[in-house]
Amino acid sequence: MKKVAPNKTEIALLPPFAGLTLKHIHLPTSREAFAAACAEIKAAGVVGFDTESKPTFVTGEVCAGPHLVQFALRDQAFLFQPHRKEGLPFLLELLQSEHLIKAGFGLKSDRRHIHARFGVHFNAVVDLNAVFHGQGYHKEMGVRAAVAQVFGQRFVKSKKVTTSDWSQRELSPAQQLYAANDAYAALKVLEALDLPRESLPIMGAQPCKAEA
Repeated sequence: MKKVAPNKTEIALLPPFAGLTLKHIHLPTSREAFAAACAEIKAAGVVGFDTESKPTFVTGEVCAGPHLVQFALRDQAFLFQPHRKEGLPFLLELLQSEHLIKAGFGLKSDRRHIHARFGVHFNAVVDLNAVFHGQGYHKEMGVRAAVAQVFGQRFVKSKKVTTSDWSQRELSPAQQLYAANDAYAALKVLEALDLPRESLPIMGAQPCKAEA
């Protein structure tokens, strides 16, 4: 039987999802900080994942992102800015790792953008849309519908922040909260589903095809 996720009207009536606060969000800026973050992320084994890119508004303009890469753990999140060269080797290590599971929503496009910008394959990827599809939801779930379905809570996303400039060197508090909690919510959904690792639809090191 086809399953239907909560719609926008139903979601609007739900209590808010409690995400991470700023004190639990970290933006490494030194080699030492990136190394420490990388070690914590790898030790977690499974993380929530997302990326952000500066939006394009002109027809034919090519996205140069990702401009931000987010890794969420159970009680904190790390935001990696690729323009910080001292952190790039650590970022690429995490993206390519076949041991660190990175779970998020709609990650097929992220894989393409990661390959286009960094020239590496994005490994051990779990697209939660595929998980819900396997459970009978035929429409792509997305983080808001998933949080509503799993927790009975409303995940708030600001359109103004969504379309903000993610390439700037210093991110605003609103951007940090938005980015970290996109990844954090994905991790919490995966944990709540309580699926054995061997049943996860993990995408590996496959060539990323261009969109038609």
